[in-house]
Amino acid sequence: MYRKILVALDNSPSSDALFTHALELAQATGGELLLVHSLSSQEDSSPLPMSATLDSIYWAPGTEIDLEAWRQEWVRYETESLERLRHFAAIANTAGVTAEFRQLVGNPATAICKAAQEWHADLILIGNRGRSGLSELVLGSVSNHVMHRAPCSVLVMKAAALSEAEPPAIARVS
Repeated sequence: MYRKILVALDNSPSSDALFTHALELAQATGGELLLVHSLSSQEDSSPLPMSATLDSIYWAPGTEIDLEAWRQEWVRYETESLERLRHFAAIANTAGVTAEFRQLVGNPATAICKAAQEWHADLILIGNRGRSGLSELVLGSVSNHVMHRAPCSVLVMKAAALSEAEPPAIARVS
């Protein structure tokens, strides 16, 4: 069964429910969790522009940017994301599930697949934002990429199903 479950989280509200489902699955199977989050421009809360990577950020010629303000936003984003992972890991450990976490940098789909391979995951649990059509073509789908390139099974949970889920008392995220 699934003993090593990698949970791909972002900073969206649906990740709270995704974590809850992962915790329930780990409890049911006696599994352990690896909680991962990738700092990238693909996340809504990221201070990076969509076309940016950490190595190269593109601005139009003549555009001025306050690098100190951007750096402070990046540190805030990085710190809040790390604290969120710590919080989820503490909830899992309190519930009797071994959990560790990793904050990754870069393309989320690539980072998730690499982490799953290195950790020898049996299952990746990932949410789906429900993008389709042009937005999926332009922005891509992290869950679709992971589903086709992961070294293990992948369970994709739809955003609509996650928003309807009621978390059990032990896994309520505050």
